[in-house]
Amino acid sequence: MTATTLVFDIETVPDLDGARRVLGIASSDDDAVWNAMQSLRRAEKGTEFQPAHLQRIVAISCVLRAADSLKCWSIGDPTSDEAELIQKFFSGVERYKPILVSWNGGGFDLPVLHYRGLIHGVRAQAYWDTGHFDRESKWNNYLKRYEFRHTDLMDVLALYTGRQNAPLNEIAVLLGLPGKLGMDGSKVFDAYRAGRLDDIRAYCETDVMNTWLVYLRFQFMRGHLSEDEYEQEILLAREFLEASTAPHWADFAAAWSE
Repeated sequence: MTATTLVFDIETVPDLDGARRVLGIASSDDDAVWNAMQSLRRAEKGTEFQPAHLQRIVAISCVLRAADSLKCWSIGDPTSDEAELIQKFFSGVERYKPILVSWNGGGFDLPVLHYRGLIHGVRAQAYWDTGHFDRESKWNNYLKRYEFRHTDLMDVLALYTGRQNAPLNEIAVLLGLPGKLGMDGSKVFDAYRAGRLDDIRAYCETDVMNTWLVYLRFQFMRGHLSEDEYEQEILLAREFLEASTAPHWADFAAAWSE
């Protein structure tokens, strides 16, 4: 790989305190607030899924491919607050100026990061630059949907129509990858309320690894990796898994077919 690449994924829970202010809910009982949020959202949109600005980020996981190395980790630690997670993410973009890769990042992850970063007073100059600070960013920036500085794989593969969007899990499984392991997005809030933040971070990490491996196949398909280069990238990913001692990586390696 010639360009530094950062794959990212976030996990969120409903922002109960924010909902108290925005929706004027006086109750101090979290269950009552959550029930009210669901009822109001269902009446308004026909879904209980909360809007981006009322999603609180509890985990951000990344795969970074730079120089000769590949690493995957969750930003901060389980004690890091939302503001710290978001600032560290954008500071990483500032430092590496990578190609960003996501699955539905344009439809969910980035809007959440935008709103929540705004709420917390986060600085993200390189990410938002469209040529004011760096002339090259006028033509090559993270905000252009039809460019590849941010590659939203779900959006690109569906040809930007939205009508043919596919779940990451199903595409990963079709490629012989592990897909979802032990959790999915619908279970994150319950896991968070049960104090299982480490499990959420591990789940988020396996999601970005799936995304990275799908991205490699995409780069091979579009001619940006030769067959030998693609195999070397796959080998590097397997070496990362072999060197990792965390249980979720052992599970991922075991589920990854040849």
